[in-house]
Amino acid sequence: MPIIENCKIVLIDDEEGIRKVTSITLEDRGYTVLTAADGEAGVRLCQETLPQIVLTDVRMPKMDGLEVLATLKKSLPDIEVIVITAFGDVETAVKALRLDASDFITKPLNDDALHTALDRAQERYIARKQVRDHTLLLEKGWARTTQELIKTFTFQENLIESSMDGIMGCDPDGKVVTFNRSMAAMLDYPQEQVINQMTLDQFLSSEDTARLQKALQAPHYGGENKLYLYETVLSHRSGKTIPVQVSASVLFDQESKSGSVYYFRDLQELKKLEQEMTDQARILHQDKMISLGKLSASIVHEINNPLAGVLNYVRLMIRILNRGPLEESRQPKFQRYLDLIEKEIDRCSKLLSSLLTFSRKPSSTFTKVDVNDLLDRCILLSQHKLQLQQIKLKTHIDAQIHPVYGDYNQLQQCIINLIFNAIDAMPDGGVVSLIAVHDMAKEIVTIAVKDSGSGIAEKDLPRIFEPFFTTKQEGYGVGLGLSTVYGIIKHHKGVINATSPPGEGATFTVELPFFSNVG
Repeated sequence: MPIIENCKIVLIDDEEGIRKVTSITLEDRGYTVLTAADGEAGVRLCQETLPQIVLTDVRMPKMDGLEVLATLKKSLPDIEVIVITAFGDVETAVKALRLDASDFITKPLNDDALHTALDRAQERYIARKQVRDHTLLLEKGWARTTQELIKTFTFQENLIESSMDGIMGCDPDGKVVTFNRSMAAMLDYPQEQVINQMTLDQFLSSEDTARLQKALQAPHYGGENKLYLYETVLSHRSGKTIPVQVSASVLFDQESKSGSVYYFRDLQELKKLEQEMTDQARILHQDKMISLGKLSASIVHEINNPLAGVLNYVRLMIRILNRGPLEESRQPKFQRYLDLIEKEIDRCSKLLSSLLTFSRKPSSTFTKVDVNDLLDRCILLSQHKLQLQQIKLKTHIDAQIHPVYGDYNQLQQCIINLIFNAIDAMPDGGVVSLIAVHDMAKEIVTIAVKDSGSGIAEKDLPRIFEPFFTTKQEGYGVGLGLSTVYGIIKHHKGVINATSPPGEGATFTVELPFFSNVG
């Protein structure tokens, strides 16, 4: 149930189904829910209705979730914003937290995670509003002396102590007069050892203290005598440093400085998340290298036959030339040998070129993608592995499929992963069907990979796109293939689904928007 009475939520997501389902769930819990289908409409709705909490998807047309977050924090800083991200998009979550998002949750939405995030957002909204109201009172004249500042902060113990952020209040000389529980836990200092005993500069190096004070006085970080989302480090009691994000304000009584207040947010978890993001990228590349190893082993056999043929033709031509000048009657046969050599070498070149393209680790580059060419390359790379495992490939591909907008290398990785999964599902041989069509009315391209294997168990089907979930034996992957595919397709504003009717194998269907429909 909502902690805030009549708590109002604005939900911004470009997927109608998610808006409907999430609205019903939240309204059943007692929230008032308003929805918007894109970022611009969502910002306007917030300005008109002034909700306490906003739930926004990151990837949306017109204005994405990060732009919504930045716009709302500038014009309506009281609103708490929870960002919804997809797997493989951890970097976006980090950026959102740096922009002072209350929290982030991942798709598909989990009820427990959603309600936990909403509870935290409400607590943060209440605590920050109380602190802001209290700070306003101080600025209006309650802090006429240092003693009054101390008494006011301590008598508001519930207000200050309940804050999830660390709060430190100082008198004009920098002596600490307020040091809440979150601050004490963050730095491992007893409150009684700090209050009226220590100064702000004892928690920072001399260089960091100078930079902090300079930033507080400058107009660049929120205005003169105000600081917003500035990053620095504090000294822990053990001697280690704690990365923090700080917002601060100088307090005045009339025109005289009466003190200052600092709000510190612990960034240790955020930094850990950044490291996990780096590790995740490494593991994802490792999973791609597993696929590359399988491709390489197959292609070695694939190019061995044409190279052996080329060698035989060259030797035959050398023998012909060794007999003397080439007779006119033998020239057509000689020319035919050269044509065969050219075709076989061209075939090897295309195989190796496709393998090199797949193996690269480029930065994401979105452009117009020719779907027919993309699928031809995927078939070329997979063909020999299919033959080795006695698997027949059936294709139904529209001759001139409308191009899509995306990263060629990433989309190739998706299709290769789906074909390899289909191969793994049929250890005794079978049939893989590759189907690709487009729908001019819906402006989407649909690519389906179907196998004739044993299928996916009903209990496993809802989890197949989860990271590290796998039904394969140990040593056959790290369970990231399908979650990687899910993340890539979501990043392309597409949809991937899996079906597995009993006794009919499994079918993975990918829908991607037309190139002309992206903008």
